[in-house]
Amino acid sequence: MNFPLLFRFLGTICLLIGGSMAFSLPFAFPELANRTHLPPAAAFESDAASGLLFSMAICFFVGAFFRFLGRGHRAGGELYQKEAMAIVGLSWVSATVLGALPYYLSGTMIAEGSPITFAEAMFESQSGFSTTGATVLTDLESPELVPHCILFWRSWTHFLGGLGIVVLFVAILGQGSAGKAMMRAEMPGPTKEGSMPRMQHTALVFAAIYVGLNMLLTLIYRLEGMSAFDALCHAFGTMATGGFSTYNRSLGGFDSPLIEYTTVFFMILAGTNFTLMYLMLLDIPRRPLTACRRLFQDVEFRTYALVILAVTVGVVLFGLRAKDEGFETLAKSVQNGLFQVVSVITTTGYGTADFDEWNNFGRGILLLLMFVGGCAGSTGGGMKVIRHVLFYKILRLEIERAHRPRVVRPLRVSGVAVDDPNLAHNILLYFCMVLAIFVMSWLALVTFEPNSTWGVVVAESADAEVVDESVQSKETGEEVVVVDQSQTGKDLLHGTLDEKLLDCASAVAATLNNIGPGLGVVGATRNYAGFSQGAKLLFVLLMMLGRVEIFSVLLLFVPSFWRRV
Repeated sequence: MNFPLLFRFLGTICLLIGGSMAFSLPFAFPELANRTHLPPAAAFESDAASGLLFSMAICFFVGAFFRFLGRGHRAGGELYQKEAMAIVGLSWVSATVLGALPYYLSGTMIAEGSPITFAEAMFESQSGFSTTGATVLTDLESPELVPHCILFWRSWTHFLGGLGIVVLFVAILGQGSAGKAMMRAEMPGPTKEGSMPRMQHTALVFAAIYVGLNMLLTLIYRLEGMSAFDALCHAFGTMATGGFSTYNRSLGGFDSPLIEYTTVFFMILAGTNFTLMYLMLLDIPRRPLTACRRLFQDVEFRTYALVILAVTVGVVLFGLRAKDEGFETLAKSVQNGLFQVVSVITTTGYGTADFDEWNNFGRGILLLLMFVGGCAGSTGGGMKVIRHVLFYKILRLEIERAHRPRVVRPLRVSGVAVDDPNLAHNILLYFCMVLAIFVMSWLALVTFEPNSTWGVVVAESADAEVVDESVQSKETGEEVVVVDQSQTGKDLLHGTLDEKLLDCASAVAATLNNIGPGLGVVGATRNYAGFSQGAKLLFVLLMMLGRVEIFSVLLLFVPSFWRRV
């Protein structure tokens, strides 16, 4: 391992993260932090601004220290795959830790009288950078609990993490062949990188499209009635497919069908391959019909659009049949069904309805949709649509080979034979890795997370069936029912454990696939505040694994990876 090279790159990343915090400072002034449906802050947020400045100082110190350790690296030296994977993995670890400082040092509180812990600050930081959108903050509308400049920092981490920290780093600073190696190590999923061989050019194109769409959506939100502060924050959350909002009810707080349909359109764009959008933009001025044809000739986009359409139709029909809340009329059903389907498949996680109260088909299909994700080369998280397409094609070829062993048929995507002999192996390995991580994390959470998270604990000794209903959870302030070993108590506990199995599965799925909200205790109207500190750290790891190429994170825990060769 070339440690001087590693420290040099990490130092630059830390300096960039510290510098980016400066963009949040102006929103400590009440004149700039205007809210659409809430009064402005009463005064300048001095404590929060001081926390941001102190956080910037720490980032600059750490960055300068890393650069000092890397002073022995010869500029222009070659970066190998091993160092690239280490840089990507450690960059995301550094971003998580340094990004947690503004929450921790600004006096942010997860609830009244409950200051945020550093583990919770890391959770919020990683949720922002990984564009997951899960939160431990219970009241976003109180500046006393979450200052406006910290709210902006939350959304700003979405903007930074949308394309990837390293992609933006390469776009700004280039790095030649080193940039290519790092981008390959960070961006999950097969990509169409062959169309643009120079990696800095690729990163610049992606960044230009990304920034342009953010600016366009901010302008549209303003025209639709949002304040400048809310428009910026929600544009960052939409185009990064993150889902952080500035209101407790998420986008539902605006109660505007126009805003919701606008968000649906831009979420679909954010979940589309940016290389495909770039090629379309080149075609539109001269051959607009060719641009549209190119879009639907792409097998990944066709599958992506078909899944959205099919699942939306199913959700709407079953919602109308079950007469769920929000499905009173066909127009309202399409509005709510389409929004939540697109929000989940693109891994944005915005909410306009409590889908945890929907019928079992609606809840179940959204849970399965969490494992689909957006297109490769997009800001969407998850497993990526193209991997599911390839998995289906590989499975079909293997079934044919089982009864026609002499047939040699190449794997084709969009009619083109795939010349990578290791692709089938890599796809199958990825699915196995995701399944293994999901199962092990779910078992760990079910085993070690206390039942008090679900509002029930067992008393050591008691005469009554229900001892006390006024015990309050330290994290959320909600009531916890204490039961004894009687039959009534066991029945109540058994029902709670049934919920625990599904809730833990949905929490793992929602964080591993960068969705945010799940079912039950992490439903659309709930949050992750009630989980133990250990569970929150597990979620931090899962969010990172879901956002970055899995091996770039897992290799950090392999001792032989760090040995000098």
